[in-house]
Amino acid sequence: MLPVLYTEAHRQHEPGFFFVAGRFQPAQERIDRAEQLRDAAVAAGCTLASATDHGLAPVAAVHTPDYLCFLEEAHSRWSDIANAAPEVVPNVFAVPGLQHGYPQRVVGQAGYHMQDLASPIGPGTWAAARASANLAADAAHRVVQGAPAAYAICRPPGHHAYKERGGGVCYLNNAAIAAEVLRADARRVAIIDIDVHHGNGTQGIFYERSDVYFVSLHRDPLNYHPYFCGYAQERGAGAGLGYNLNLPLPADTGDDTYLLALEQACRRIRAFSPDALVISLGLDAHENDPFQGLRITTDGFGRIGRRLGQLGLPTVMVQEGGYDCTHIGANLVRFLQGFTAPRTG
Repeated sequence: MLPVLYTEAHRQHEPGFFFVAGRFQPAQERIDRAEQLRDAAVAAGCTLASATDHGLAPVAAVHTPDYLCFLEEAHSRWSDIANAAPEVVPNVFAVPGLQHGYPQRVVGQAGYHMQDLASPIGPGTWAAARASANLAADAAHRVVQGAPAAYAICRPPGHHAYKERGGGVCYLNNAAIAAEVLRADARRVAIIDIDVHHGNGTQGIFYERSDVYFVSLHRDPLNYHPYFCGYAQERGAGAGLGYNLNLPLPADTGDDTYLLALEQACRRIRAFSPDALVISLGLDAHENDPFQGLRITTDGFGRIGRRLGQLGLPTVMVQEGGYDCTHIGANLVRFLQGFTAPRTG
């Protein structure tokens, strides 16, 4: 039975807004996302499990001390500012590669460590993000200990978070944390990101490494978030050259075209010969998702799950996006059914 890791701690993170197109809008990354996924997994016959607390070590293996201290302390320090908003939101940003100092005030640190206005930090954000990361770490530990697969309902999600920068409603990179835990036992780990948005943070973390092969299928960033990363020519650098594969897809790509790209991804993963797999399981490529990037059907998620299951690798599934709460549960169930289906050929 597939273990499903879940914690109520995610409820401590309740962002008050989502900033897009110059306007504050209701947050899409809501509490009920995780609850819908939990209920769907249970209804599908999966076993809910509580995670062992693995401490800060798995998180610190990915993120810098400065960034972790900022996340832990930001809201309390922010609250000491006269007339401060209820959540930490940067009003000035560092220019990557050009900054020469590290600011002392939380206002400056917010601009240093956050890449956008879409990721407010509230009083419970750090606790929720840590608990979310711990789910990913525990799922990976279960796979290291012999479980064929495990699924972590991570909220907040993580694939837009870099080593020392959050953004895109992500704070800690759960997929990268799972991969590092697996690396303690596995010589080579592959990560495949099927979220509709490119996993720019995960790419950045492993871009110069050859022990982790990162593959992402996503809507073309030429006209879609995250805009600055996710292009086909990004193949890695230094020791990591050739160990990064982006497969950007046109807007409104449907099941059949997506599955052709997925087949290419699976061939490359096979050629890498990994010992374990991490799936950044975004469900926001669905045809009814509010971000309207691709047009994957619920049946399409079943086909995607089946193809990834056919890789036959010890696998950690880490929840990323998926914001249509009417269909998110059915999409998860179909994916898991496909992934766990008996393999043929």
